[in-house]
Amino acid sequence: MSIKLKALKDQTIVVTGASSGIGLATAQAAAKRGANVVLVARNEAVLDRIAQEINSKGGHAIVVAADVADAEAVEQAAHAAAERFGSIDTWVNDAGVGIVGRLEETTMEDAKRLFDTNFWGAVNGCNSAIKRMKEKGGAIINVGSVESEVAVPLQGIYAASKHALKGYTEALRVELADEGAPISVTLIKPSAINTPFM
Repeated sequence: MSIKLKALKDQTIVVTGASSGIGLATAQAAAKRGANVVLVARNEAVLDRIAQEINSKGGHAIVVAADVADAEAVEQAAHAAAERFGSIDTWVNDAGVGIVGRLEETTMEDAKRLFDTNFWGAVNGCNSAIKRMKEKGGAIINVGSVESEVAVPLQGIYAASKHALKGYTEALRVELADEGAPISVTLIKPSAINTPFM
């Protein structure tokens, strides 16, 4: 099936991890081009400031404070987006955290928390987006890392989460194409970015 996406100015875009870094830059750029943006992150106060800035410049932004590791909270964010703007056209899974340290010294608690955000958070976002895109189409963009190709010492758990996200994204793309769903699935793999994710 052919996938045809709306012009950016006609889209509603959900961005997780929208409080800083790539997520923030993505939301600001999309709003500047006329898209409705739904800002999702844990820090509501920061999101409120960002939304106020976007809206004061004539943009359209709403805030949904949510931890992407919580599937129900992500589903509520999707519901709020559709309720406010009528549809979801693009979903950007950017929420992420990092750990720097030797693998043998990384606690299981820290490793699980990282996977809950970096991997399961994206899975939760994809599941909520797919429900709303299967009929009318849309785009899912997962923000991975170059570390899904080349692991870096002292960032092993982070690299492992991005390897998992790469495998999931590639399989999801094939499964949706096989059933003819009009959903584009993309994995972005940035290198080092000056962002406060550690």
